[in-house]
Amino acid sequence: MLAPFIEAIYFALNLVWWLIIASVVASWLVAFGVVNTRNDVVYRILDILNRVTEPLLRPLRRLLPPMGGLDLSPMVLLLVIYILQREIMIVLSRGYV
Repeated sequence: MLAPFIEAIYFALNLVWWLIIASVVASWLVAFGVVNTRNDVVYRILDILNRVTEPLLRPLRRLLPPMGGLDLSPMVLLLVIYILQREIMIVLSRGYV
């Protein structure tokens, strides 16, 4: 009964995983001057990525100590998502649901 719900959560976590990866890569591209943020399409894509990922990363940024310009919050969030996905797979494989 709960298996489709848990699979939907797994899918949502996977989607968030890839959005965080895309946000990190986009921020690197902006920082190194590879993409032009004055381009309207690029700006909109970066804005969407920022609006989706920032509410998830902001609480972690408050908890993590400053690392001199290095933002480790995406890596911590990816680790949390990975652990949650592993636990979901364990629950589904053992048939607890």
